[in-house]
Amino acid sequence: MDESIFKNAVIASGLIPKDRWDYCLRLLRHRQQSMASKQASVSEDQLLRDILLEQGAITEYQAIQLADGKTKFRLGPYVITDFIGQGGMGQVFKAVHQVMGRECAVKVLPLHRVNPETLSGFIREIRMQAKLDCPYLVRAHDAGQDGSVHYLVTEYVPGMDLRKLVKSQGPLSEDHAAGIIMQAALGLSYAHKQGMVHRDVKPGNILVTPDSIAKVSDVGLAGFAADLTDDPLAGKIVGTPDYLSPEQIQTPLSVDSVSDIYSLGCTLYYAVTGKAPFPGGDTASKIRRHLEATPLHPRNFNPNLSEEFVEIIAEMMEKDSKKRVQTCDEIAARLEVWVANSIPLAPSMATRGPWLAPPPPVVDPPSMEAPIEDRLAPTSISSLDTGAIRSPAVGTWEGGSLTNVGESQGGMPPPPNTELITPEKSRISRGMLIALTIAIVLPPSLLIGAILGYLIGLGRE
Repeated sequence: MDESIFKNAVIASGLIPKDRWDYCLRLLRHRQQSMASKQASVSEDQLLRDILLEQGAITEYQAIQLADGKTKFRLGPYVITDFIGQGGMGQVFKAVHQVMGRECAVKVLPLHRVNPETLSGFIREIRMQAKLDCPYLVRAHDAGQDGSVHYLVTEYVPGMDLRKLVKSQGPLSEDHAAGIIMQAALGLSYAHKQGMVHRDVKPGNILVTPDSIAKVSDVGLAGFAADLTDDPLAGKIVGTPDYLSPEQIQTPLSVDSVSDIYSLGCTLYYAVTGKAPFPGGDTASKIRRHLEATPLHPRNFNPNLSEEFVEIIAEMMEKDSKKRVQTCDEIAARLEVWVANSIPLAPSMATRGPWLAPPPPVVDPPSMEAPIEDRLAPTSISSLDTGAIRSPAVGTWEGGSLTNVGESQGGMPPPPNTELITPEKSRISRGMLIALTIAIVLPPSLLIGAILGYLIGLGRE
């Protein structure tokens, strides 16, 4: 490593505030002295790099770039911290907002691809994503231009995409795959209801967090299903050959939301088998097989799959779009049967499907027409025990039947810390009330009036 490049690049980049930089230089001098006493030889730049990484002043990605003499890490108010990958429209970087400190993903349109058509598509992607706000879609936060560089800022989703997940772990189990695809279906359903079609649904566009939360990305390739006249992608085959629907190939102008369902079915096939439905061959061969061939049965690759699960994949991949499952809501509802309870779902988006067993019956409240003694279920403190789950309003769930708490007991006990009123205390209370009344009416002697009133009250009772 050149002795001057790294240090000069750090200074030129402006990544490190002056006070922090001065502290790191003091550490550098101290470490150099320590190394000299041990007669060890390490370059200054290498020591400085290690110190900056230890102190969290730079990231590993930034260290590599600085060593190559790269000094620009800012796009508007965003500081680039890592490289995520190559997206459909350009490179994607991890970044942090300088003021808010929020991690995000920044998609950059490559300079060599900037022309009227690609710039129009990029701006269209920005506006598409700005319309969407769904927990199962990657949200857009911001967009801007820094010099000649155009960029889109979206939420950062930790983890990996579904393609990398399957490559690293192998084919997924039914419940794991169902949970991911169910969430993707809910996200696509939201986009479809906004009049959009994704048109490039594939494993690489479904991001999965370590907690198995799934979000669909690259929704910017979507088009308005209702009006494709202004869509620069209309009339063109858009998508990835392994996941193209037949209608995307035959009639790209009439692509609608059902096309996304075919691609999602291919994605589900990949998730549980580790194979694309029609692997191998060139693009022309894949296109022909999407139109004419039937993929190998998924159980050839994953024998643990049930026929019911395979049937859902088959119905999503029907070549005739009219015979295909028609809505992503139906897909989500059917997959819900397999979803493990440990997978977190947004309760506002997930709806209970008709394929699930109904929940336990809810006990209706007592009718107001019934006698009061029937409406007040008697309860006894002695009837409580730790062997059952109890609800004061509903009763006890015991072996699949509901019984009222303490229904065989006598009367309802008073609430805790409530003093019982006996007949004797009731007489005293009435006497005191008469005494106080007379004391107020017959001033000025409050004490004499109270005593007199008290005696008169006792005499009358």
